[in-house]
Amino acid sequence: MGSAKNKGNASRKARIEEMRRAEQARERRNRILTITASVVIVAGLVVGGVVLVRSQSDKSDTAADAKTTGKFVTGKDGVKTWEGTLGRTHVAKSVKYPSEPPVGGDHNQVWMNCNGDVYTKELKNEHAVHSLEHGAVWVTYTSKASKADVEALAAKVKKTPYTLMSPDDNQKDPIMLTAWGHQRTVTSASDPNVNKFFETYVQGKQTPEPGAACTGGLSE
Repeated sequence: MGSAKNKGNASRKARIEEMRRAEQARERRNRILTITASVVIVAGLVVGGVVLVRSQSDKSDTAADAKTTGKFVTGKDGVKTWEGTLGRTHVAKSVKYPSEPPVGGDHNQVWMNCNGDVYTKELKNEHAVHSLEHGAVWVTYTSKASKADVEALAAKVKKTPYTLMSPDDNQKDPIMLTAWGHQRTVTSASDPNVNKFFETYVQGKQTPEPGAACTGGLSE
């Protein structure tokens, strides 16, 4: 009897041990599944958050210039004048302008130096537009402009306060002149319209902030 009882106890212990091992195995599998699921969920949240942040960042990188409305009207003299409203709010983001180069609109609070400054690299429009607000004339050119014209225009700009010059391969014509609310294309540096534009618009009547500084801003 004692022997049978001992065998029964041993068998029961063995079954209990086997059940315990099975339960532990199930617990391990459940933990692994739970951890895996949690990792997947967290990863999904992280990726989703990054995408959302990037999406919001992309949307917020460009400021809306809602105050700028209107269109260009070309005069008999070939000068295009913006008829409508040009925003003048200071913003810290990029602005989508309706023309290239822009003739005005919301802009960065820091202007490009425009005391006869000649830049060899393209400028951020938001800074150059602020210079226009101060009454500057902005000379821009593409790679299609001749070297002689670029040099002649640079020489003129360097001796003319309230002017600046820079390349702009996004504009449609080789050489363009821009002031606040006004713009025109010229055929060359010797085009008589260059002098006319400078005489009319350097600190001209169109200037929103006449006499404002053209130094103390950004330089290349």
